[in-house]
Formats: sequence, C-alpha cells, structure tokens
Amino acid sequence: MKQNWHGIANCCIKTKRKEKNPKTMSLGIAFKGPEGIVLAADSRVTLTAEIPEEKLILPATFDNATKLLRVKGQPYVGAVTYGLGALGTREPRTAHSFLPEFEFELHQKHKENDRDGRENQLILSVKNFATELSDFFKKQWDNLMPKDFKGPDMVFFIGGYDEGAPYGKVFEVKIPSQPIPFEWHIDSPVGVIWGGQKEFTDRLIQGFDDKLPEMVTNFLQLPNTKANEIREHLKQQLSVRIPYQFLPLQDCVDLAIFLIRTTINIQNWYVGVRGVGGAIDVATITRIDGFKPIQQKNIVGERT
Repeated sequence: MKQNWHGIANCCIKTKRKEKNPKTMSLGIAFKGPEGIVLAADSRVTLTAEIPEEKLILPATFDNATKLLRVKGQPYVGAVTYGLGALGTREPRTAHSFLPEFEFELHQKHKENDRDGRENQLILSVKNFATELSDFFKKQWDNLMPKDFKGPDMVFFIGGYDEGAPYGKVFEVKIPSQPIPFEWHIDSPVGVIWGGQKEFTDRLIQGFDDKLPEMVTNFLQLPNTKANEIREHLKQQLSVRIPYQFLPLQDCVDLAIFLIRTTINIQNWYVGVRGVGGAIDVATITRIDGFKPIQQKNIVGERT
C-alpha cells in the first residue's frame, strides 16, 4: 500500500461544504520585550498519510516535537517554527531534526581562528542568522518537497540580539514563499507576534478573529480594500490594553505561556482541528545571558 506522508500543520475537517481555508495548526510566539526576547511554542506535530488507492487521508498527532530551536555556536539567537511540521513525503523530518546539518554547515562557513590558533565560529547578527536559516531550509525544501505541493509554508520566528545593541530583533521567514527575512517592530523596542492556529489568541489579544474583516466586507458587499481599514479600526477599539513597553521579562514569559495554554485548554471542548498540544517550550534571550531555556520538556522513562 503506497503512502505519502506530509508533516503538515494544515488539515481540513470533512464537512458537507468544501473547506476553502484549511486551519493552520501549531502556535508559535515571539515576544520582544524591554528586558529581553521570549520565544515559545507548543509540541504537537500532525502527520497525514495519503492513501491514493482508497482516497483516504489519515491524520496522526505527535506531542513531543521540538519547535524551539537553539543552534550551537550562536548563543544570542533562537527560533520557533510553526506551519508545515516536516519536510519530505516519503521520510518526513521535522525542522529540529535538521539542526545537526545546519550547525555543521554554519560552522564550516563561518569558522575562524583566534590568536592562539583555536578554531571558533563567528557569531552572526540576527539578520544574518535568519538569512542562513532561511537559505538552509529553502534548500531542504527544494530537495525534498514535491514541485506541485499546495500546502502551507514552514514558518520561522527568529529572535536575538546583535552585539552591542540595547534591544533585540525579531524576524520572520516563510519557506518557500517568503525566504527573505522580514523584521517585525523595526521602529519599536517592544512588540509581540504569533502564528499558527491563532484564532483564540487573536480573539483574546486583539478582540476579534482575524477572519472577521473579510467576513464583514463579503457580507456587506464592500470593496475588498475595506478589509484592512476595518481590521485597523477594530484593533484600535477592541485590543486588550497591555503596556508591552512596561512588562518585566517574567510577565512576558507568563503571557506567552498563557496564550498557548489557553489555546490547548479550549481545544479540550473544541469540535474542530486540535492542532496545538503537548508541552510548552519557552526560552528567553537577553543581551547579557543570551539564549536561556525557561521551561523545556525532558526525556523521561515510563510514566506511572
């Protein structure tokens, strides 16, 4: 029996009508606060096995995937990933499983010798690291993914500190559609972004589901250009008043965990795609301490 596997973060529930916009799974958060950066993600990856002869798509969830990425030799940057959960249709691999190859390539490309002749790796700026990460996974995509693949991107939030910089930077890359790193909150020392199965986070923080503006324009038969105007107006009126520029790093950690935990909890009663689950992995990055895991799942034996 032939099977094609997709480690997708997109899946459709079969209903009587065709699903136009499949729900995106996983939830990743990058929080640029005044005292440091917080990266957080859940641990659920969904694989779907396609059996063409029987016209079946079989989903399977795994709750121990690592989506919080720490790279050897780069102590002041990190990343979280969401979207497509794995690359390859025959032997799918998660983004985390590629880290040994990425670290090796990065070391070979950026190694240098100090005054004593010892070999070290050049510490990259956040943007250069994001570019290297994007280039690596774009190459993996081109090698492993079907040319006619219609599913979601593999998305990365990359956060970190440049040497001597007072505040951190956060970039986003989407493989393969947006490989050039996009910097968020470039004119502000603070800001938070999230992606994946984000409808509950959207409703909590900005006060409405992000699909609402398009639904309103369609229902009222308004020009499509009105959707962005409606979105910005609703954000101004409905967003939760959180003073991000004031929050200590601990509060940033607590908020990131709260948003992911709330999504996981509400899905206990949710009739739909339960795409967020497993342990919540969290790390901070500061200009003094660099990348520091705050909570991370551990390998354990049998649970009694």
